[in-house]
Amino acid sequence: MSAYRAIMMQPHDNVATALEPIPADSRVTVACLDVQHTVTLPHAIEFGHKFAVRPIGKGEDIVKYGEVIGVATRDIAPGEHVHVHNLEGKRGRGDKIAHEA
Repeated sequence: MSAYRAIMMQPHDNVATALEPIPADSRVTVACLDVQHTVTLPHAIEFGHKFAVRPIGKGEDIVKYGEVIGVATRDIAPGEHVHVHNLEGKRGRGDKIAHEA
């Protein structure tokens, strides 16, 4: 495992959460059950913030703790910070719910 702590709760999550500040250019390994990802972070990640553990395509769901929390607004590379600049939230968005006619 890496010297820095991060958590990924479900094997199908595509992001992990930093459990401490992680400096830029750090190599971080996260694991859940039989799935393990090692990524290099191009930028510092603050405590509690997310980073991609694998490539995430534009329009793909962002999955954290086994739940969809939003959608990628652009392609996101492994190790990249995932936040409001590249994620659009889906929770609590009435305009994102399909309505029956």
